[in-house]
Amino acid sequence: MLVLAVGLPVALLHALLLCCMFLRAPASPDEIPFTVPPRFEHRRSGGLHGEGQVRSEESEVDGQRDISAHRGSFSVRSWYPVGSLLEGLYCAPILDEVVAPPPGMAARLCFAVEYRRSCEQLMVSLLRLGNLPPRFHGNVTLVELWLLPDDRRPRQAKARGTGHDPEFTDYFVFQVSAVCVSESTLSVCVLSVERKGKHHVVGRVLFPLEGQLGQSGRVLWRDLERDTYTQCSELGDVQVSLNYNPSLQRLTLVVLRARGLQLLSDTGLFSQVSLQIHTQVVKTKRSSMVKCEAEPYFNHRMTFKLKPRQLDEACVRLELKQPHPRCPESAAVLGVVVLGPFMYARGPQLQHWMDMVNTPCTQELLEQWHGLGRGI
Repeated sequence: MLVLAVGLPVALLHALLLCCMFLRAPASPDEIPFTVPPRFEHRRSGGLHGEGQVRSEESEVDGQRDISAHRGSFSVRSWYPVGSLLEGLYCAPILDEVVAPPPGMAARLCFAVEYRRSCEQLMVSLLRLGNLPPRFHGNVTLVELWLLPDDRRPRQAKARGTGHDPEFTDYFVFQVSAVCVSESTLSVCVLSVERKGKHHVVGRVLFPLEGQLGQSGRVLWRDLERDTYTQCSELGDVQVSLNYNPSLQRLTLVVLRARGLQLLSDTGLFSQVSLQIHTQVVKTKRSSMVKCEAEPYFNHRMTFKLKPRQLDEACVRLELKQPHPRCPESAAVLGVVVLGPFMYARGPQLQHWMDMVNTPCTQELLEQWHGLGRGI
């Protein structure tokens, strides 16, 4: 090589030397990064007969698999098992077989509650209503859900159909911590809506979550409670109607009647209502004196001027008073009820106020009984 290279140009000589270096030190296979992708080993059942033919067929098929495997996931054929669909998971069972209503004629709500501690979420599934009263069969059925005492706006669901047992396919997620979930109460209000838009309260379900999350996900049936529930306060109850007209910016409160009062004398009694915005009392009105009876009947209407933006800042304080037997000029407070948003009220008082705010019909009065508390 060196003898032949005499007399050649210097550039050509350098090129020949480089070629000799590459020919003497070829690249080893270990220096080239190369991996074989895993593939499914196909096994055939059978004896030793025809073993050579089977191996030849498998080697030929393996070559086709390798080519297909490098074409992307869309070209993977049946020899790569990825599983199969279970048809039973996608067949919805008949609702009557899963949540058959218990015997009885009371209107009932079927639902399920589950709490996931890992993400601190309360899952509520609405399934169906049972034994809806006949006068509501032709109306649209709505359900409003609250998680008291924190919720300020309800979650709504609409039934899929009408009739005796309307069904739902809705579920709701409430974000609530594990510390507060046991102190919360799930409130469900069932409404029947006529074609003209008028709402009727069919009933309510108050479901305290304390001690009820041990068997999460089970199907629950609860009877709908009417507003005429039994006395819930040792001081007595008062029936109140609420209405708010946003176009007129007018809040209407009607004190209807009372029951179970702890009367001090037979000198009569009256009701006093105060409208309060934040800590300031804006207006105070009182009813006329009524007789002391087992269920005194007031039927006194009071109206207050209130702007829509003030609905989350205002409340009404209702007091039932009776002239003091020793000092007729002063009055003794028999009981107090505060109706308002989350800033002022909890439980049924908060729910009554929010029902009033969210009722689209401006002419409807929402009636409800409230237990009297002690004045502060």
